[in-house]
Amino acid sequence: MAGRGPAPNAGTDHAAMGHTAEEHAAMGHSKMDHGSGGGGHHDHHAMMVEDFKRRFWVCLGLTVPILALSPMLQMWAGVDWAFPGSVWLLTALASVVYVYGGWPFLNGAVEELGKRRPGMMTLVALAITVAFVYSMAVVLGLEGNLFFWETATLVDLMLVGHWVEMRSVMGASRALEELARLMPDEAHRLTATGETEEVPTSALRPGDRILVKASEKVPADGTVLDGRSAVNQAALTGESVPVEKGQGDELIAGSVNGSGALTVEVTKTGADAYLNQVVTLVREAQASKSKTQDLANRAAFYLTVTAISVGALTFLAWWLLTAEPLAFAIERAVTVMVIACPHALGLAIPLVVAVSTSISARNGLLVRDRAAFERARDLDTLVFDKTGTLTEGRFGVTEILAASGTSDDDLLALAAAVEGGSEHPIAAGVVRSAQDRGLALPAVQGFQAITGKGVRATVDGRTVQILSPGAIEAEGVRFSDALRQRADTLGTEGQTVVYVVEGDGAQARPLGALALADVVRPESKEAIDRLHELGLTAVMLTGDKREVAEHVARQLGIDRVIAEVLPDGKSDVIRQLQAEGKVVAMTGDGVNDAPALATADVGLAVGAGTDVAVETADIVLVESDPRAAVRVIALARATYRKMVQNLWWAAGYNIVAIPLAAGVLAPWGIVLSPAVGAVLMSLSTVVVAVNARRLRVE
Repeated sequence: MAGRGPAPNAGTDHAAMGHTAEEHAAMGHSKMDHGSGGGGHHDHHAMMVEDFKRRFWVCLGLTVPILALSPMLQMWAGVDWAFPGSVWLLTALASVVYVYGGWPFLNGAVEELGKRRPGMMTLVALAITVAFVYSMAVVLGLEGNLFFWETATLVDLMLVGHWVEMRSVMGASRALEELARLMPDEAHRLTATGETEEVPTSALRPGDRILVKASEKVPADGTVLDGRSAVNQAALTGESVPVEKGQGDELIAGSVNGSGALTVEVTKTGADAYLNQVVTLVREAQASKSKTQDLANRAAFYLTVTAISVGALTFLAWWLLTAEPLAFAIERAVTVMVIACPHALGLAIPLVVAVSTSISARNGLLVRDRAAFERARDLDTLVFDKTGTLTEGRFGVTEILAASGTSDDDLLALAAAVEGGSEHPIAAGVVRSAQDRGLALPAVQGFQAITGKGVRATVDGRTVQILSPGAIEAEGVRFSDALRQRADTLGTEGQTVVYVVEGDGAQARPLGALALADVVRPESKEAIDRLHELGLTAVMLTGDKREVAEHVARQLGIDRVIAEVLPDGKSDVIRQLQAEGKVVAMTGDGVNDAPALATADVGLAVGAGTDVAVETADIVLVESDPRAAVRVIALARATYRKMVQNLWWAAGYNIVAIPLAAGVLAPWGIVLSPAVGAVLMSLSTVVVAVNARRLRVE
């Protein structure tokens, strides 16, 4: 009669603790205080695991003599181990198992009935009490069979079911604890004299300088003052490759330094630190109630009422309408109540919520609103801001048009050398592109900015100019028709084209041209392709020029472009899409995206963006990677599928199990005992726990 009872999570003291099964389902495991970084509830949960383990082993030890002393089992085995007083010893042992082993379930039933919400604890308590009280009546003279062995085995199975399941629950509930463990206990703080002192991480304050040695964890958010190293941020942001960090770069507490030592100025500690903000967001997400959980809670309540009703009808039918003995009728009723315990229903949704939230955090998806995350499965349109989301928000060379006799790398290196003296964004884009290619830049002398035209400098004794298209016309420099036509085409697409020439005036020798534009993120094309695989429409919403937006859209395969939209008009566009019947998500990173993020059915803020955008969004994407937005949708769909699967595992088997428990196949010799019913019920609970933990990001 083990049953489904409280299952490791439902009442688990939940029974003894005072949570009702329903409360534990609705709040316990979705709320998941279980891991607030080693907090009290998690410790208490671990204590309860030990408590059920201890109760199980004690009761199992007592069950052995109970089985040996049971007259029915002796008869089946063909032995007679009765002795004077053996029945009373059997009764005493069974009483200990009933009270000590059954206490969590009996206490939980009192809690449930006191709140007028009968649930799984009520069913378990009713089942073991009916079997025990009936057996006591037989000992005192009522004609019938002793069910003490059924009571003991049922309690054992329920206890071990709780023990095993609670361990699974704890495994699924450790997201916050794992995050908290990322922080080191101590830091190397630098004194005014440059010496290091060992201090607790909690003693660090903004403005402190610390030394992060090779292979150490970063103890606080900060900015690199000196040194260079590759830093592993995988546990925090989901990036699989270590990130190069140097002077001026930001470091996240909990990331792991590579082989180089770094001197860091602390910028954030305590509640303001990134890791603590992640912990807070994860806790909020786990505490926010799933709408699907409401369905599970209602189903559990109705299943409880159904089980009690069917159990009572089963008892009356077998007792009053058949020739079967009273013991058989009681056994059928007890089996029905055991097998129908909705414990797995109580876990079906909270466990999936726990696992998906943990997966989200590990993949750089911070869920702030659980309901919005669940809505993401229904999305059919994903709107991207262009600048900073699909693109990097900075100029870069998109195409090199080298004239005959000049290589692409030579042209870019020459242009970068000349532009190195300018602070213009175009100049910065040229220099950065050369650096990305690892090009060596020649020495430059006599840099000069030419107002309205471009720049010039002397490189290796020759004059090199970088000029605008208008300046080329004025100077009368002749480029090949093919090069000019290609350059003109790029210009009409909204790209900025600059020309590189050697010499002055009409005698200047054309070297080539460079086209620059906002650099498209290398991940953007993959994100759009994956989005199309999921059946969604990709929309670009930007304030940039239409030709620029359409050029980016063509590169990426964007389905629809809405360009030249003023910041205050973006939310109106979202409303128009919704009016068309679309379920819309918005991804953005700027202040001008905040109203649209709030208007969308699901708002996705790029974590590297502004605080106002992050605060307005439902889900924060830690990295500026558009693929993360697609992962949100894929994970939301996978999470919902797991929830539906768990609901079927938790409740669907009752369609077959309850009639079998009631004895509909008894005329053909197929009868389930309470112990078998308990095994089936416990298996459904374990299946739900294991199935939840198999959730993966697609």
